[in-house]
Amino acid sequence: MPFTDLPLAQMRAYQGSSQLPTDLGEFWDTTIEGASLFPIDACFERVETHLRLIETYDVTFAGFGGDPIKAWLHLPDAKGAHVEPLPAVVVYPGYSCGRGLAHQNTLWAQAGYAMLVMDSRGQGYGGQVGDTPDPHPSAGEMNYPGVMTRGILDRNEYYYRRFFTDAFRAIAAVQAHPRVDASRVAVHGMSQGGGLAIAVAGLAAGRIDGLIACLPDVNFLADYPRALDVASTGPYRELELYLKRHRNHVEAAFVTLPYFDVVNLGRAASVPAYFSVALRDTTCPPSTVYASYNKYGVDAPDPAEKSIEEYSFNDHEGGGEHHVARQLAWLRKLMA
Repeated sequence: MPFTDLPLAQMRAYQGSSQLPTDLGEFWDTTIEGASLFPIDACFERVETHLRLIETYDVTFAGFGGDPIKAWLHLPDAKGAHVEPLPAVVVYPGYSCGRGLAHQNTLWAQAGYAMLVMDSRGQGYGGQVGDTPDPHPSAGEMNYPGVMTRGILDRNEYYYRRFFTDAFRAIAAVQAHPRVDASRVAVHGMSQGGGLAIAVAGLAAGRIDGLIACLPDVNFLADYPRALDVASTGPYRELELYLKRHRNHVEAAFVTLPYFDVVNLGRAASVPAYFSVALRDTTCPPSTVYASYNKYGVDAPDPAEKSIEEYSFNDHEGGGEHHVARQLAWLRKLMA
């Protein structure tokens, strides 16, 4: 596969092209305050997975608008003994994926963490099944198949306003479990999940305590203008095809998108972050990942510690199992 993005030296310094709304903080203050009117009401129901070393709970909590959001919570089996509260990892799904089946993804619990696998409203039609509908009226309006263009003509109605809020409230949901150390929570995800992790790290600053780390892999939802110019596969194409047909919607869409660009949201993040980027990624172009990385934490009172792993010959699969091993070591060191 040929290398199709900027030269590496330029990417490493690239700052992004998305406009920064002057009222970005005010918009998200209003959104988060509106969501806080609904108690988190996290409910944990034990389920059987036949994984003898893992306890699994079917979780429901109140997301945007009080909508019920599903998740799985995996815990190392305590076997009735008194144990210290566990640090937690909240895992966000990739595009089109839901939380999957109860036994599918337990890695962080195997490593000794409480692991919350959040579902995605209105997705779950791709790699892993989902169980959370998106009841908002704009979900049924005119859009391109997928979720990228749902409500895109109005920032208040856009799909990712709801989804980012769900992801933010997932922190409070996992903190509500008695075996979780509420002061030690990390957020993690790949692709769309990586974008959500960055967004939550930015939204958490000054709004919620306990988040201490962010691990985004080959993240999506970044630098939309550049992504639309460069990405040749994946969900950015939904935007391109929608705007190709709806020529009169281009201006309104580009008013909405900067409020949900994680290059902008990540600027406020203050917790350590460990990124990854694949230099031959045609779905989430590496220049857009570098824009996210370079802007991460720049508006925090103290510079956020951050590092990034480059995978020179990989496409959107990124570092795969090799990067997972590095993440396990990075987070264990941070949590020590």
